[in-house]
Amino acid sequence: MESTRVEVGEGGEGQRLDRFLADQLAVSRARVRHLLEVGRIRSAGRALGLADKSHSTVLGEVFEIDGSILAADERPVPRPDLPLEVLAEGRGWLVVDKPSGCGVHPLRPDQDDTVLNAVVARHPEILGVGEGGLRSGVVHRLDVETTGALAFATNEQLWKRLRGAFSEHRVRKTYLALVEGRFETRKRVEVSLAVTQHRPARVRVVATGGTACRQRVTPKRVFANATLLEIELETGFLHQIRATLSHLGHPILGDTDYGASAIGGASAIEEGGGDGDRASPIAASRPLLHAARLSVDEIAVTVDPPADFAAALEKLEALETESESASSPASGLRD
Repeated sequence: MESTRVEVGEGGEGQRLDRFLADQLAVSRARVRHLLEVGRIRSAGRALGLADKSHSTVLGEVFEIDGSILAADERPVPRPDLPLEVLAEGRGWLVVDKPSGCGVHPLRPDQDDTVLNAVVARHPEILGVGEGGLRSGVVHRLDVETTGALAFATNEQLWKRLRGAFSEHRVRKTYLALVEGRFETRKRVEVSLAVTQHRPARVRVVATGGTACRQRVTPKRVFANATLLEIELETGFLHQIRATLSHLGHPILGDTDYGASAIGGASAIEEGGGDGDRASPIAASRPLLHAARLSVDEIAVTVDPPADFAAALEKLEALETESESASSPASGLRD
């Protein structure tokens, strides 16, 4: 992999690293921060991270940047062997069923296991659309472990129109989630969220500042100690559903980042006036969150939850049946 060498010369010392490199490389500070975040900037043999963005430069320091400097010069590797389930497509767009454990787009040029790697193999015309580079054609994002409807644009005009729809909150996005505890009342929830940690990213509900986030939450099936929820987003923010539900005292089953036992989880539940710590009713290997419906302009897609989500729901239903049988007066009779 090619690399670019930058040395701190006379007059360059004492600057914030992200500002210094942005000036030297003729890119934005956001681009420098991305390169730091994905570990592509090295100094003295050490890969730097996002926390190094405010490092004060020292005369004679040398920084090496691996790979392309410009985002537009990066290309996702086509992977025709990766599975890709297309739910719907039209002129300039497609919606796919994103599996769990799969990122939306590569973070580095050598990452080739994302949904975009599969899409670009079938639709090479997507290259350069929208943000271009490793984010070509990406209209919106889902967390790595979240499943369901994910849209891409394969031409610039559609990308601008769809991105505009997201910015104007004209997109209807509906999710299904299995959460801890009994969530029995439909409600509209508004909280302020702020990013409190990077790599891995974490967000929290904050009393002041932050970004206003809104969603409508409807219980679809209430079990003894779990609930199937339908969540309709009015806004979109990093980890919005997961952080908000945890704050309300109903973390998503399988969510080790925002669950009651996670760092900050118990306190978030306490602040939200929820049920506090409790044992998860069933085991789940990932947060059971699924993007079930996506509707905007000519796009209208519905997709059923994957097998692991359906199996968890069946397990909860079986436990409910067992509990009802055990509590029945007839259950105590013997021949």
